[in-house]
Amino acid sequence: MAKLWAIAIGINQYQYFQSLGYAQADAEAIRDFLIQQAGWTEEQCLLMTDSSVPMKDKPTLPTKNNILQFLEDFAANSWQPEDTLWFFFSGYGINYEGQDYLIPIDGDSRRISETAIEIRQLMQTLQISGLSVLLFLDFNRAFGTQANSCIGEETIELAQELQISTILSCQPDQFSHESSELGHSFFTAALLEALRYGNVNNLAGLESYLSVRTPELCQHHWRPIQNPITFITSPKQSLFLPQEVISSFPLHGEAYDDQRSPVKNDTEELSDIIDLRETFTARPAPKLEEKPVEHNTSSQVPQVSPESSNVPTIKEKTRSNSLFTKSLLLWGTSTLAVGGLLLLVFLRNQSGQIFQAFDNRDHVTVVNPLPSNFALEKSQGRNSNSQETNQAILELEKMSLNPNQASDLSKAIAIAQNIKINEADYKQAQKNIRIWNNMILDLAQNRATNMEYNSAIAAAELVNEQDPSYREAQAAIKQWQLLRKQYLSNKTLLEAAQALIRPEQASTYNRAIEVAKRIPQSQPGFPMAQESINQWSRDIIRLAKNRADNQQFSSAIATATLAPEDTAAYAEAQELIQQWQQKIQGN
Repeated sequence: MAKLWAIAIGINQYQYFQSLGYAQADAEAIRDFLIQQAGWTEEQCLLMTDSSVPMKDKPTLPTKNNILQFLEDFAANSWQPEDTLWFFFSGYGINYEGQDYLIPIDGDSRRISETAIEIRQLMQTLQISGLSVLLFLDFNRAFGTQANSCIGEETIELAQELQISTILSCQPDQFSHESSELGHSFFTAALLEALRYGNVNNLAGLESYLSVRTPELCQHHWRPIQNPITFITSPKQSLFLPQEVISSFPLHGEAYDDQRSPVKNDTEELSDIIDLRETFTARPAPKLEEKPVEHNTSSQVPQVSPESSNVPTIKEKTRSNSLFTKSLLLWGTSTLAVGGLLLLVFLRNQSGQIFQAFDNRDHVTVVNPLPSNFALEKSQGRNSNSQETNQAILELEKMSLNPNQASDLSKAIAIAQNIKINEADYKQAQKNIRIWNNMILDLAQNRATNMEYNSAIAAAELVNEQDPSYREAQAAIKQWQLLRKQYLSNKTLLEAAQALIRPEQASTYNRAIEVAKRIPQSQPGFPMAQESINQWSRDIIRLAKNRADNQQFSSAIATATLAPEDTAAYAEAQELIQQWQQKIQGN
C-alpha cells in the first residue's frame, strides 16, 4: 500500500548567514498540520530544524550531510515507487554560476558548491526514487555573497524537465518576506490557510489559492508583493488530504475567482485545465488574526520592484507599529492615494512579464553539419520532379543561401513571396516555395532523428502556414515536443545513475544499472542507457576478477552475482562464478 511521506526543513540560526525569524516555525507548522489534521504517520514525517529531535537516533540538524544522508536512507530502505512525498524547505536559496542551491544550516557563502545542496541533485534523487513528489520551496535570497540573486528560474526549468510538481514562494526578481504578526513567512501563512480553511483538494486548487492569497497578505501588511511560481505535472492530482480535513470547517468570507491557468503539459487539452478553475472561499485562520482586506479579483497582482522598495538583506520581519506610527500612516494615506493608484496601474500592466520572457527564451542547440548534398538528396525524395528541385537549389546558390540551413530556406521563401502574381517569375517562385518548405521539413526530421529536438522544432516552425506540408510540420512539432521531454528526463535519469557510481564499489554499479533500466525501450535515450548498462556490468566483472586474482574467491563470487541478467557481462559472470566455486571446493 502506498505511503505518505513528508520532509519539512526550516532554518533560523545559520552558521554563516544572517539569521531568519520564522523559518523553523514554518517547517514545524507544516509537519504539525500533516500529522495532527491530515492524519499522516508521525514516523513518516521528518522534521529538520535548529532544535528538532533525532529520528531513530539519527541527528536531524539540517546540515548538508544530514539532509543528503536522510534522502539516501529513505530512497534505499523506505520509499516505494507508488509513495507520495511532500518536501518543504524554508530558508536561504542561492543561484551560483547559473545553478540554484538550497542552503543548509552549515552552508558557507564562500564555498557554495562544496557546502550547499544543488537543486538538480535534490530533484534527481527524488525522481529516481519513483515517488509522487510535491516540492514547496520558500526561498529567501542571500546577499553579500558571490552569488547572484535570481534564484528560481533554473528550479522551475528543472521541475519541467524532470516532471516534478514544484511551488516557489516568489518570482525570481522578488523577495520572500516574514511577518512577526503572522509568525510565519507570508507564503507559508497562505499555504497553511489554504490547507486548513481553503477547501482545496487538488494541486490546481492549491495553486489558484496561493496565487491570490499570498500577494493579498503582503499588501495587507504593507510589504512588497510576492507572487508564487508553480509548475504542476497534473492539475487534478490530489493533495492526499482526507476529505474530512478539507471540508470540516465552515466557510466564510469572500470568494476568490482565480483566472490563471495551471501549466499545461503535452498530454492535456486546454479545455481540461480551464475546467479546473475553481472558486475558493477563504476563512481567515484564528492564528493569523487577519483583518478584512479589499479583494483584488485579478490574479495578475501588481508586482513591486525590490529595488524600489528598499528591501533589507534578509527576510523582512514585519514589526507591530506603535500608535504614533499607525496614526502617521493614516494621516499620509490621502496624500499617497493618487500616486499609489497610478503606481498600481503601471505595475499591473507589467505583471506576468517574467514568465512571458521565460517561456519565450531562445533554445540554442548545436547541430552537427550535414553533408553538402543532404538537401539535394532529401528534397529529391520528397519532391517528385528532380529537375524542379535542382532549379530551386540553384536559386538558393544565386542568393548565396545554404540549402542545409532552415533559416536560409526561410529567407528564400520570404523573398519569393514578394514576387507578384503578374510577374514573369511568379509560377517558378511558387514551385520554389513548395520545394523549400519541404526541404525545411526534411532538415527538421533529420535533426529529430539525431535527437536534436529543440533545433528540429525551431526548423519545423519555419514551414509556411499556406504550404501543403504545414499540417505535417505541426504534427511533427507536437510529437517532437513529447520526445524532447522524454529525452531530457531520460538523460537526467542516466546522469543520476552515473552519479551513484563509486569506483571500486561493485554494488554502486549495480544500483546505477537498476536506475538506468527505468528508461523505457520505446523512448529516446534507451540505446544510450543500454550502452551504459553493459559497460557497468563489465566494470562489475572487472572488479570481481581483481578480487579473484587476490585469491578472494568468495568476495569475487559475491561481486559477480551483481551483474544483472540481460546485460553484456551476465553470461561471463555465470561462467566465472562456477570456476571460482570449483576452486573454493578444491581448496
